[in-house]
Amino acid sequence: METEGGNTVLPDPPTQREKDIKEEDEKAYGNIFTELESVDLPLGTTLRSVYDDQPYAHKRFMEKLDARIRNHDREIEKMCNFHHQGFVDAITELLKVRADAEKLMGQVTDTNRRLQEAGKEVTARTEEVVCCRLQQRNMATTVERLQLCLPVLEMYSKLKEQLQTKRYYAALKTMEQLENVYIPRVGQYRFCQIMAENLPRLRDQIKEISMSDLKDFLESIRKHSDKVGEAAMKQAQQHRTFNSAVARQASAGPYSRPLFTLNGRGREALNGQALDDMVEEEEEVLTAQDLVDFSPVYRCLHIYTILGDRETFENYYRKQRKKQARLVLQPQASMHETVEGYRRYFNQIVGFFVVEDHILHATQGLVTRAFTEELWNMALSKIIAVLRTHSSYCDDPDLVLELKNLIVIFADTLQGYGFPVNRLFDLLFEIRDQYNETLLKKWSLVFREIFELDNYSPIPVETEEEYKLVVSRFPFHDAEIEKDFPKKLPMSQSVPQIYTQVKEFIYASLKFSESLHRSSTEIDDMLRKSTNLLLTRTLSGCLQNLIKKPHIGLTELVQIIINTTHLEQACRYLEDFITNITTVSPEAVHTTRLYGLSTFKDARHAAEGEIYTKLNQKIDEFIQLADYEWCMAESDGRASGYLMDLINFLRSTFQVFTHLPSNNNDHASMSGKVAQTACMSACKHLSTSLLQMLMDSELKQISMGAVQQFNLDVIQCELFASSEPVPGFQGDTLQLAFIDLRQLLDLFMVWDWSTYLADYGQPTSKYLRVNPTTALALLEKVYRGMKDTSKKNNIFSQFRKNDRDKQKLIETVVKQLRSLINGMSLHS
Repeated sequence: METEGGNTVLPDPPTQREKDIKEEDEKAYGNIFTELESVDLPLGTTLRSVYDDQPYAHKRFMEKLDARIRNHDREIEKMCNFHHQGFVDAITELLKVRADAEKLMGQVTDTNRRLQEAGKEVTARTEEVVCCRLQQRNMATTVERLQLCLPVLEMYSKLKEQLQTKRYYAALKTMEQLENVYIPRVGQYRFCQIMAENLPRLRDQIKEISMSDLKDFLESIRKHSDKVGEAAMKQAQQHRTFNSAVARQASAGPYSRPLFTLNGRGREALNGQALDDMVEEEEEVLTAQDLVDFSPVYRCLHIYTILGDRETFENYYRKQRKKQARLVLQPQASMHETVEGYRRYFNQIVGFFVVEDHILHATQGLVTRAFTEELWNMALSKIIAVLRTHSSYCDDPDLVLELKNLIVIFADTLQGYGFPVNRLFDLLFEIRDQYNETLLKKWSLVFREIFELDNYSPIPVETEEEYKLVVSRFPFHDAEIEKDFPKKLPMSQSVPQIYTQVKEFIYASLKFSESLHRSSTEIDDMLRKSTNLLLTRTLSGCLQNLIKKPHIGLTELVQIIINTTHLEQACRYLEDFITNITTVSPEAVHTTRLYGLSTFKDARHAAEGEIYTKLNQKIDEFIQLADYEWCMAESDGRASGYLMDLINFLRSTFQVFTHLPSNNNDHASMSGKVAQTACMSACKHLSTSLLQMLMDSELKQISMGAVQQFNLDVIQCELFASSEPVPGFQGDTLQLAFIDLRQLLDLFMVWDWSTYLADYGQPTSKYLRVNPTTALALLEKVYRGMKDTSKKNNIFSQFRKNDRDKQKLIETVVKQLRSLINGMSLHS
């Protein structure tokens, strides 16, 4: 407030604007002071707002601050003035109370001392209670924790027990529960961590152990495959035998066809008791599951499946089985020597595939059908190659037959397990040809033995029983023989033996055709073809060799002709025999005929030819005994001894031909023809041999006395020819065999050279069969003989007087003969 002139001058009232500014300043500074008075707020920002404001803000702030302080001082002073009396009164009261407080403090201290002394025992008891309570709590906690850990420990103990008892699949399940359920509950404990770390190692250990068990299993089945295969093949064989027995009983009837064994005896029909025995035997056969423990495979498969490594296990198993398959398919070098070698080989292969089939059906995906088929196709190719090779070494038909039976059982067994075996039956057809070859070799020895032991004489039959015994073995019927006994059958003992052995061969060939699943027509064709081979190759070869043997004489050859004739007649009975076995009519379109007729005809022709050869050889033997004295002056007046012996031999020989079969017109004409041919051949050969004796180049000279002696021998030959040693010759047909020799000797005996030279070349010539070359050669020898005889008698001068004309004649004849010979040479 200002005064002016002693008067009080009032300031102008503030304007509204000034009021507003003042209120804003008051408000702003109030906020600032509030912030400053608050000890929780930072002062930096507040102070910065004071100094960063308008000019002279600091001064105004200080002024406002001083005013604020003054206000607070006034408020404090007012408050102190208001409370001062009360404070003085309180101090006075407090001084009065201090004495009582000190007294009370003494009492409290004494009370506390006495209380402390009295609570020492309580304190001790309390501490004991606290300790007990702490122990109880710890025990409860421990029990609780142990209750959580015990299942883990129990499961782990169970795991160890399962591992010890090799229950690996259950152990893996326990591990899975430990990992997923039990260990997470108490995973904070160290032992659980150790367990968790140990479980992977245990899994690896289980994998190794299970793989080791699998390897032991693979090794075991490799060693025991033959037993598994033996059991499977035995079961298949019993099943097949049982079915075939039932089928035979069902089809048995008055016209049922017998089945024959190798020795020709028929099989006996099986009765009901036999069938029951078969059923019992079949039930006793062990299966693969009985012989092999497959649990290692199942266990290992489950383990690897749980461990997520199934593919590794499958690949390993298949790889090992392929290796084992190759080992199984490798045969022993001596397998072909015995049937046991083949049986072991087949047993191992069957055992291998029976195990694989069981694995295929007992597991899911460990092996697949494609895998087993691949193994089988590989094995089948190897088996066929092995059998083809080793069977080629077999030369025993019994062994080949047993091999065939083994192959059939082998094929039936594997076919029962679903494996295709058609190629094995195709192989059997190859082995069948080999079997027939071995049979042919065996029967070749049988035939040779029969021929060697035969006496080549008619079979003597003393009684009707002996006759029936013979005809039961060979189809021979003769009404005349059946009437009176004793008799002699025309054939020798080898004929019924050969016939029986041919039937035995048919039986043996039939044995191979059994169980080949072929029709009766095919079996009939097989039997006929194999029988044809036996007749046309084996028996024919044996007969040809027999005929060519040096010790077989003319009598034996004649008997061989008789034998082959009867065997030829028996061929139709062999046809009927095969028809009865196969029930295939011989009138069927594709039925093969037996070639026995041609076989025995060829053998008979060979025997006839050998007869002619043997006769000629015998004649040559007699001719070699001839001992002519070519320089004799005169003949002995009788034929030579060797020639008479030869003629007697020929007479007795041709009498043998009367035993040749002649029970019908064909055989009669055949026997007469053989005898006539043999006789004509013998006479021609004798004539040729005598002529060759005269024409021998080593014979240089012949006397007329020797010519006369030779003429006597030829006369005996002509007499033999004219005596009809074999009936059936017309006129002097047989004598014509000596016509060349007769005309030559007549020419020299008569010395009719003029006629010979004059009529030479004329059809009516008396000496038409005399060859100029032959006449010239003999004439020169006679001429030299005449000269030599004259020298020895020392009458050369007389020869010169008496025979000068004859010498000139001989010289003239020689010239003319040479002229004829030269003319013939030029003409030819």
